[in-house]
Amino acid sequence: MSSSRLLDTRGGGAVAPEFLVSPNMLDVVSPSGDRGGMMLGQGTKGEPLTVSVLRPTPTRMVVVGGLYLARQIALRAMATGAWIIIATGRPQAWQPVVRAAGQGPDGRPSQLVQLRRLSPADLPRPTEDMPLLVIHDGGHVPQELFPPRAPWQTTMYVLPYLHPQAASTANNADLVLLQRLPMGQAQLAGQMWRLRPQMFQQLTQLKDDQVIAMGQDMWAHLRLYTTPAEQQILGAVRRGD
Repeated sequence: MSSSRLLDTRGGGAVAPEFLVSPNMLDVVSPSGDRGGMMLGQGTKGEPLTVSVLRPTPTRMVVVGGLYLARQIALRAMATGAWIIIATGRPQAWQPVVRAAGQGPDGRPSQLVQLRRLSPADLPRPTEDMPLLVIHDGGHVPQELFPPRAPWQTTMYVLPYLHPQAASTANNADLVLLQRLPMGQAQLAGQMWRLRPQMFQQLTQLKDDQVIAMGQDMWAHLRLYTTPAEQQILGAVRRGD
């Protein structure tokens, strides 16, 4: 697993440049980080934890758990001005994110957020001014349909639960976000990442609004922070979906 300053606990800013977003989008979702970073939550001492999701290097993320966290990340990436491509077999589950993007000048849904099938397809060319977040919501053993190959492209794999066949995807991730796991899956996580017993025990005791952020030499326990605007779109913080 590789990592390059993905998590910032200083509260002084994330490791990413500024992106531009329209005033209409700011009315829907307020950016929750500084200079392109994403405020994910608070640490055990109440310190802000900021994640640099959109970076000048191809980036791979894995989210293990419910859809709430994945949709929250999509909203926050959207608020920084990123393109969002969602490849999924359950498009209805992502409609709140599509609606949050609003409409373009022609009255049609904004092209900043696009739903696609789980099949290979061409992607927009990401740039520093218009980074790209590809969300692969394809079950517990994802295929490599949209691997991150270009600077400013991040591919986020949404896994409803851990499976031994997902080990390659998980181990190649720059950042893994883990929500509460049952004991069997927590033990599998321990085997995948060579966790100490107290670490995978911790995974079984997380509350609905708690997440473990894991990367190279990183194990951070955090509590999710949800803005009022996000609550209107997604509802209350929860583990499931």
